[in-house]
Amino acid sequence: MQKTHDPKTRIEKLRELINHHRYLYHVLDRQEISEAALDSLKHELAELEKQCPQYITPDSPTQRVGGQPLDKFTKITHKVRQWSFDDIFTEQEAVDFDERIKRMLAKELGHPMSKWTLDVQVPLPLEYVCELKIDGFKIILTYEKGILKTAATRGDGVIGEDVTQNIKTVESVPLKLEKEVDVVVEGEIWMSKKEFERLNKEQEKAGLPLFANPRNAAAGSIRQLDPKIAASRKLDSFVYDLAWADFPLPETQAEELETLKNLGFKVNKNHRLCRNIGEVIEYWKEWQKKKDKEDYWIDGVVLKLNNREWQEKLGYTGKAPRFAIAFKFPAEQVTTVVEDIVVQVGRTGALTPVAHLRPVSVAGTTVSRATLHNVEEIKRLGLKIGDTVIIQKAGDVIPEVVKVLAELRTGKEKNFKMPGNCPMCDSKLEQEEGSPIIKCVNKNCPSRHRRGLYYFVSRKAFNIERLGPKIIDTLLDNNLISDAGDLFDLKEGDLSPLERFGEKSAKNIIDSINSRREITLERFLTAIGITHVGEETAILLANKFPADEKRFIKIYGNLSLEYLQKIEGVGPKVAQSVYDWFKDKHNVKFLEKILSKIKIIVPGKEAPVSGKVAGNTFVLTGSLESMEREEAKEKIRALGGRVAETVSKKTNYVVAGREPGSKYEKAKELGVKILNEREFLVLLS
Repeated sequence: MQKTHDPKTRIEKLRELINHHRYLYHVLDRQEISEAALDSLKHELAELEKQCPQYITPDSPTQRVGGQPLDKFTKITHKVRQWSFDDIFTEQEAVDFDERIKRMLAKELGHPMSKWTLDVQVPLPLEYVCELKIDGFKIILTYEKGILKTAATRGDGVIGEDVTQNIKTVESVPLKLEKEVDVVVEGEIWMSKKEFERLNKEQEKAGLPLFANPRNAAAGSIRQLDPKIAASRKLDSFVYDLAWADFPLPETQAEELETLKNLGFKVNKNHRLCRNIGEVIEYWKEWQKKKDKEDYWIDGVVLKLNNREWQEKLGYTGKAPRFAIAFKFPAEQVTTVVEDIVVQVGRTGALTPVAHLRPVSVAGTTVSRATLHNVEEIKRLGLKIGDTVIIQKAGDVIPEVVKVLAELRTGKEKNFKMPGNCPMCDSKLEQEEGSPIIKCVNKNCPSRHRRGLYYFVSRKAFNIERLGPKIIDTLLDNNLISDAGDLFDLKEGDLSPLERFGEKSAKNIIDSINSRREITLERFLTAIGITHVGEETAILLANKFPADEKRFIKIYGNLSLEYLQKIEGVGPKVAQSVYDWFKDKHNVKFLEKILSKIKIIVPGKEAPVSGKVAGNTFVLTGSLESMEREEAKEKIRALGGRVAETVSKKTNYVVAGREPGSKYEKAKELGVKILNEREFLVLLS
């Protein structure tokens, strides 16, 4: 008797039909059948594959959610080197970028420089394709014979992590292409604003930390070892680059986007071909106003030279393409109300006024605090308690008040007055001559002591992971430590009985402490909290007076004030502070205690004193794509340069990364040379 149907044929037809409707719904935003009907087809396919597992293939829709949780992610070497974009922020920078490309192309193509102007009659007008810069998580997809083989994170640009299992759960990412081709494509995984809100509500109900923004939520989902977690979060994708193919690549960027769409990828529909840089700027302005209307986060526009042949002639710098750039939107600003101004006492005794704000969302996070720096800043702003203000947050920079909207005052606002005594210990306050900084002079002030411990374990000092302010507070409040030296005597049994401390968390903390029993001399000098001694001064001292833990007190305790004052880069005020610190008996007793528990690594040699970096002072603002800020600082110091935290007339260079803060504006105001990341890397090389 003949069978009513062939399981293999039925499975193949079901796969084809399900994939067709997946493409319509997730890529083209069209729907021909209901979601319930599509679910019914998927259910039938799953049942048939259970009965006939020999017919299961990697591109089957049933393989989107499956597989056992991984122990860890494996590494993948990219077939194509991954690049990031340099950033620009202003219209003038866009015009400068256009002119720079024209100059480079004029040289490559043999055209006289005089013909390359901004006039519309130039012989080779530059066309750009503008695409929205989605604030998501970059992914690299590799297909063989049209079947998804791997999905990888960017990593360091050469090696990424294999997240194929998780990417298969994203419905808009095709498991099988429309053509049997070998390709490598690049795109963005993103989470919609609606899904982000839903996920955070679930996190809140479960008593878990909330995600800061959709990008973090998307990245966290993709980096889950259990693919079922990624599947439970409705992630989406846009693919924007055909990095490699086994067929000739399209001649233009606009055609490339069309090719990607024809292969079955979801391509953002809001890209535009611009005939000149003026049209690019108009597109950028247009999307500054429209960006909030979309269900995904947009933090700028990427402009790419349309002509692929010219792209290839221009090539790449050490980290970025010369033919493309990210045209970022300005740092986000919002208005809110200053409900109070509270004074904090720092580790050096400096009092910092902090604005307590009516909670407001800015740059992807809800903030309720903003730094006011000092009394002079409050006077400059003309700020009163109760004022409506504009606050700004750029990247990871602490929010700051940039403007007071005095027009909205009601008459109920109050002037702020600095306290006469320390708000923590009631000791007298002093103001340094010629400085806006007011300090508590009580060395035993509990707030100074507590914040000194926060700093001791921070990234700039001992860098003890898992020991944040809350845990330090717990240790102090339970009398488990009295100073930083006690940290190295803690045992797991001391921590595990405490509330919210289990055996595992106690072990992790003790392991972190023990892993930091060796420290470089400059980090140790930074950590012990000498007033006016930051990272740069600590490096100068470490290079000038190398000392291990056995000779440290003898060498540094015997330094004369006169000798310290002669060190280049150490002024009289800093020299006096260093001298006084090592003459304090309490400090010497602390050193004897802690030096018996750690090992100090002494610098091998002083930093070089020649080259373009040596002798110059740098200030960093914004986030860098190619390296962490601490790494950038180390590179500057290794080449004999200095790093400062504030911009002044003595600053030689300001390095502006992604979303620079107020230091960028200060540099422009003072006429200090501003380097973008590419120019900074060239200087380092």
